[in-house]
Amino acid sequence: MSRRAMYGKMAAVFLGCSIGGPLIMYYVTPSEGELFKRFSPDLQKRNLEMRPERERHYKDFAGKMIEYSKSDKPIWAAEEDARRKVREEIMSRESAERKVREERAAEMKAELQAAKAR
Repeated sequence: MSRRAMYGKMAAVFLGCSIGGPLIMYYVTPSEGELFKRFSPDLQKRNLEMRPERERHYKDFAGKMIEYSKSDKPIWAAEEDARRKVREEIMSRESAERKVREERAAEMKAELQAAKAR
């Protein structure tokens, strides 16, 4: 077998894999509309009801990823920092609420003692 025949076979196999594979996937994979039509009516209804929520969730996610990518840090590090900030905000809010509750309890206790003293 000559070199030209060998290179020809290799080129044919390469083209068959690199062009044929994606073409097969294109023809075999159903479109979104075809998948939706295969759903039962209940699933179609639920899917249509949940669509705005999924779109909102995706927009939030994409927005966060864009925000995280503006940082010099890797995305996962920026996300961890954002989660840490949110966690700290929640903890500070809870401690402030706890302090307010304790103050209210102390005021109520003082009023109760003042009412008993009368």
